[in-house]
Amino acid sequence: MERIYIRDLRHSMDNSEAELNGWIQEVRKLKKISFLILRDSTGTVQVTLKPENIPDIDFITGVNRESVISVRGTVTKEGVAKSGIEVVAKSVKILNQAGTPLPLGITDPVEADFDTRLNNRFLDLRKPDKHLIFRVESSLLWGIRKFLMSNDFIEVHTPKIVAAATEGGADLFRVQYFEKNAYLNQSPQLYKEILISGGIDRVFEVGPAFRAEEHNTVRHLNEFTSVDIEMAFSDHNDAMKMLENAVRSGIQEVVDKNNESLELHGIHLKVPDVPFPRITYRDCISILEKEGQSVAFGEDFTPEQLREIGKKFPDFYFITEWPSSVRPFYTMPKPGDDEVTNSYDLQFGEKEITSGAQRVHDPELLEKRFRQKGLDPSAFEFYIKAFKYGMPPHAGWGLGLERLSMIILNLPNIREVTLFPRDRTRIVP
Repeated sequence: MERIYIRDLRHSMDNSEAELNGWIQEVRKLKKISFLILRDSTGTVQVTLKPENIPDIDFITGVNRESVISVRGTVTKEGVAKSGIEVVAKSVKILNQAGTPLPLGITDPVEADFDTRLNNRFLDLRKPDKHLIFRVESSLLWGIRKFLMSNDFIEVHTPKIVAAATEGGADLFRVQYFEKNAYLNQSPQLYKEILISGGIDRVFEVGPAFRAEEHNTVRHLNEFTSVDIEMAFSDHNDAMKMLENAVRSGIQEVVDKNNESLELHGIHLKVPDVPFPRITYRDCISILEKEGQSVAFGEDFTPEQLREIGKKFPDFYFITEWPSSVRPFYTMPKPGDDEVTNSYDLQFGEKEITSGAQRVHDPELLEKRFRQKGLDPSAFEFYIKAFKYGMPPHAGWGLGLERLSMIILNLPNIREVTLFPRDRTRIVP
């Protein structure tokens, strides 16, 4: 008999046979009949054990919660279960007896502290609301992937052990690579651009990125999943259009695949309208000055300042034309105004989601930008070489999947949307 998921029982015929597998959530004995609540990754169902079907019925009271079992029985749609569906068991097989006491409760009304949850993540993920988070994240990524593939992007995979920093600076994890020093890559940026020089017009990558930043906030991780694109013969405006539509497509996929479960958990997702509003860095300064705040041109905005700006734009929006001083060497200066760049951040309220830009494609300007940033061009010869033999104009972005997931689900901590977080203090499990 083929296994049936609990969610699919509603499509089963009354009095049909079914095999279910899952975890025991609860056991109750009432006179001669026993009841158990069985849970799998799709939901719960009541299973009724009667002595005429299972002679040794008392054995079930000795089975611990969260034990794994297999049940064969008859689907009954006119039973006493609140859901209107129950399964009358014909056989129950214990596949794995759970230990006791549980280090983390599954159905307890009081939430355990974060460290206890993460230290017992295998149990934490059995909670339906926690499980749903990663279904949503999977749907979000699939929607973005489908959109990019439908727009002639190809998926690529670039090295994560590299010889030089992507963006300069010291926020790198050093690793011993045989007799050499190497680093965990901050971003696939340099390799994406080399591929553009290789004549592959549109590329995207989904993979890990590493930042050795000592921030230990609710928004930062030291390892995260980055969704990166690069597109040839394009500028920052083209890349922003691609980004807003990719985000919209991802959220549409989440709604299409998970809306019933989301509504059940009190989450009401709205698919955003495009295009998203665009506001320049200088306009942001004007907003802050009207609120009595002084901002020096060339400085990044503080969280408090972004909160003030976000009051004007409560949904998704872009901040464009960031100063050259706060952008990486590969960012294209704005023609006619070298103080700013053809760059942008995608924001949701005060929260930054994504950075992107048109890239420098002229090798002489690129080497000049290296020196302006205090970097030695010779350390990036493998990269600069790709610009000397015909590099087209190009643009792209890098999107943090966890941060976007946190924002659309309105969760307070990025670790909620990360299966096994890596931060300043946590490296296990």
